Amino acid sequence: MPTIDRRTFLKLMGLSATAGATGLLSACNETSAPENAQAIAADFYDLPMKGNVRVLHTTDFHGQLQPVYFREPNVNLGVGDAIGRPPHLVGNKLLEAMNLKPDTPESYAYTYLDFENAAAKYGKTGGFPQMKTLLDRLRKQAGGQQNTVTIDGGDLWQGSGTSLWTRGVDMVEASNILGVDVMVGHWEFTYNESEVLSNVALFKGDFIGQNVRVKEDSLMDEKYTELVDANDGRGLYDEDMGYAFQPYVIKEINGARICIVGQAFPRTGNANPPEFFPDWSFGLREDDMIELVEMIREEEKPDAIVLLSHNGMDVDIKMAERVPGLNAVFGGHTHDGVPEPIKVKNVEGNDCWVTNAGSNGKFVGVMDFDIVDGKVKSMHYNMLPILADALPADKEMQAYIDQMRSTKYDENIVESRVKEKFFNKSRLGKTYAEILDEKLAIADRVLYRRGNFMGTWDQVLCNALREEYDADIAMSAGVRWGTTTLKGDWITMEDVMTQCSLTYGETYVTEMTGHDLLNILEQVADNLFDPDPYLQSGGDMVRVGGMDYTIDPTKPLYERLTEARLDNGHMIEADKKYKIAGWAQVNNTPDGRLMWDVVRDYIVKNKGEDNVLKLPKINHPKLVNVATNPGIADYPGEAS
Repeated sequence: MPTIDRRTFLKLMGLSATAGATGLLSACNETSAPENAQAIAADFYDLPMKGNVRVLHTTDFHGQLQPVYFREPNVNLGVGDAIGRPPHLVGNKLLEAMNLKPDTPESYAYTYLDFENAAAKYGKTGGFPQMKTLLDRLRKQAGGQQNTVTIDGGDLWQGSGTSLWTRGVDMVEASNILGVDVMVGHWEFTYNESEVLSNVALFKGDFIGQNVRVKEDSLMDEKYTELVDANDGRGLYDEDMGYAFQPYVIKEINGARICIVGQAFPRTGNANPPEFFPDWSFGLREDDMIELVEMIREEEKPDAIVLLSHNGMDVDIKMAERVPGLNAVFGGHTHDGVPEPIKVKNVEGNDCWVTNAGSNGKFVGVMDFDIVDGKVKSMHYNMLPILADALPADKEMQAYIDQMRSTKYDENIVESRVKEKFFNKSRLGKTYAEILDEKLAIADRVLYRRGNFMGTWDQVLCNALREEYDADIAMSAGVRWGTTTLKGDWITMEDVMTQCSLTYGETYVTEMTGHDLLNILEQVADNLFDPDPYLQSGGDMVRVGGMDYTIDPTKPLYERLTEARLDNGHMIEADKKYKIAGWAQVNNTPDGRLMWDVVRDYIVKNKGEDNVLKLPKINHPKLVNVATNPGIADYPGEAS
């Protein structure tokens, strides 16, 4: 497995600080800020601590080590009790609810409004070197790292070419330098169990999750026992309870005892290939959570209990109402950038603050606790956008990234579940940077992915699949990761990898009746629009290329979709068979080419003489009964 020995690397670079060291790096470890940093107020990142304990929260990095563009959605519909409640507010509605002004750094970070002009003014967001600089400042403002704890909500190890090629190791090493103390998982489990446990061993913090259990059969299986023994007991934290990992951890911070309970993505076993984690089971496990928190309160007697969750924000809000004893929830999964916490009353009548810190390294959530005599006297929360041009790059982090990207792609790479496709011969001998920096075409518009329905990047993916297989229709998962490419910018191989990089990227083609096709779309829509958050999956609607349809999110299952037609106008017929192309199958392994190669070749083949990739049509579905929903604005398709 290609990676870097950290001790050797630090020695070569002449750096003496170790990842997660208690001493703060000095200001000389930062490079100077870019020239256009004056767009940000000088005190933008000044945040003196209000209290005696500071929790720093990141989530859903999705492998993005460098600054990126990421356009927030203009469609994030709430249903049931969530209508009009954050995070289901977009554009000006979100700004109004959060008392933020338009044409500001905040409006750029939290909304899609005037995205192109704002991106030109404020630049890229995120970046581990910039995040490290800010975290160190926030730790210093809290009186030192010993007064803080840094927690990550998962989806850290997946989402880039380098995370795929290193099997997540690049992200583990970077998170150690960042100083992450505690984390939970979701896409982390889409590597093989042995790789997950190896990464957990490499991680210098605590990997926790009360809802990840070892299956009963596996507890009696010699192979799993050998796997656990080979990893110094990791993978079986408590045999009696069946915990695969530590369910919670208590941190002593500035004289206070803070308990952090872990919650992995409950639907991992349904949403991702179970072949990667045959010995582990997942689930919401609300009853277990209630019992665990009650036990912690009685036996551990912490000063505060917080949940580090990958449930998704709507699920977290419901859980916060039903689980007594939680002071706050630090959430992930749904990529919601919400500037203020949702203050929930639980069944005991006490407040629980529910937060979510966005994705792709765009934000850091900061919660200060004032704890006096063993009780939480007050809480204060701020979420800070990471505007890369306003923050100097941390030298140690930047050096690590540069060195890692200089690694050469070799025959030890594993890109696929199919042995014959483990590595791509055309990439052998090139450095990661050389592969990822390849310029493919110029974007004819902003290419984005995030939103309940079709994005322009999704159209590129669907077009590529249809061309690869001469298919009538293409389907692409409505995942919420994938960065943004600006109009007029070169689309690089790195851009493609941020849309496609996962461990089950094989493509396929199949025949399906119109009846079965529409039933699948109905079932996916129900995962998104069921009024009960516990029955939602937290993703967006599956993307469909080559077909238009009308959807009413307010209708029940099997009544939402109507007027499904091919691009040529022909109505989808229930008994007729259609050629359907797709990728990222969960329950079996197709033998088609890997998605990123399919997309790369499509882009190169279809660019014009001016190198511009033109998209003649975007398959935006028609939306009905959404006109009054504050979770939609400036919809490019038809909405009523």
